[in-house]
Amino acid sequence: MTEEMTTEILIRPSKAKDEPTLWTMLMYAAHESSLSGVKANADLVRYVAGWGRTGDVGVIAEQAGMPVGAAWVRLWSEGDHGYGYVADEVPELAIAVIPENRGQGIGTALLKQLLQMAQGRFPAISLSTQSDNPALRLYERLGFIAVAGSEIVNRRGQYSLNMLRRFE
Repeated sequence: MTEEMTTEILIRPSKAKDEPTLWTMLMYAAHESSLSGVKANADLVRYVAGWGRTGDVGVIAEQAGMPVGAAWVRLWSEGDHGYGYVADEVPELAIAVIPENRGQGIGTALLKQLLQMAQGRFPAISLSTQSDNPALRLYERLGFIAVAGSEIVNRRGQYSLNMLRRFE
């Protein structure tokens, strides 16, 4: 067994200083090939720029001190929002795990931790995802349901839909 395979994953709350990590994770979440591509897209920039504002909640997964994933939510308003917006009081989720660490349960652990942090703080969490995203099963397993009528052709020419996870 390699050292990499035996190194434990630590999940911790994100801080304002984690903004550079969130930019990198947004690149993976948005299926962009470069950070410059993310930062050149105003629709994507809003997910990370000025991280740490009121309503921002997130978690970072680290392995051997290096970030390998992140999940975060951000509140929007009807006049300024992301792709998965449903209401002002419902933050939108962004989540990513670096490609070489996918399939190890990190995304599940990140999302479970984030849901625990968000419960009691927000009535629900929304997200936008491609309809063929393998993570769709994870979202459904953790209680997200498709928002009826939310299917659109996204910026990449594929189908996306919004999902919502309500808290009791």
